[in-house]
Amino acid sequence: MKYEWRKQEKELYSTKRNPQILSIQSQRFTSLHGIGDPNGPEFSKKIQTLYPVAYGIKAAYRKYAVDKNLEFDDYVVFPLEGVWSLTAKGQQLDHLDKNEFSYDIMIRIPDFVPDNIIATALETVKEKKNPSELDKLEIKTYPAVKVAQILHVGSYDDEPASFEQIDQFVSKQNKQRASKIHREIYLSDARRVAPDKRKTILRYQVK
Repeated sequence: MKYEWRKQEKELYSTKRNPQILSIQSQRFTSLHGIGDPNGPEFSKKIQTLYPVAYGIKAAYRKYAVDKNLEFDDYVVFPLEGVWSLTAKGQQLDHLDKNEFSYDIMIRIPDFVPDNIIATALETVKEKKNPSELDKLEIKTYPAVKVAQILHVGSYDDEPASFEQIDQFVSKQNKQRASKIHREIYLSDARRVAPDKRKTILRYQVK
């Protein structure tokens, strides 16, 4: 059986246009840290590393699952995600300077993939493709958390209007944003989808 995140975890990857509050379980990711404008070449290098790794882990898992009585013998690669904040300098500015973004760009690893399969896949990717940022790659686990989220449709530069909707909803629920850090889940491929049609889940922790 193939694990499809759009079906098995429909609530977490909701395409609802209205804000909602939900609980997220602990999640594990391949992740690369960066500072700077995401429109620059350094960001592109990270993307060009994450995808070969993601598909390498998928291939290694499929090989592992052969002839085993597992619930899932394959899966759809999860969407690209980003955890975004600002450098200390960026937080002091009275305007947004994209060069001061501090971020972790990442792709989720399914819970059922064993750690040793990940290690095997990384060795294979290094041997066959050796993408430029591979040695900087981390396996990160984020703890369970309660969040508010919304589906943003449009340009990344227009996200503030959607965050305003989340803020108003959170206030009505008598909750607060836990920090200025937020997460973005990219349901659309920015290389293929026009800016005004891109779908991005915007999410931040609440308390």
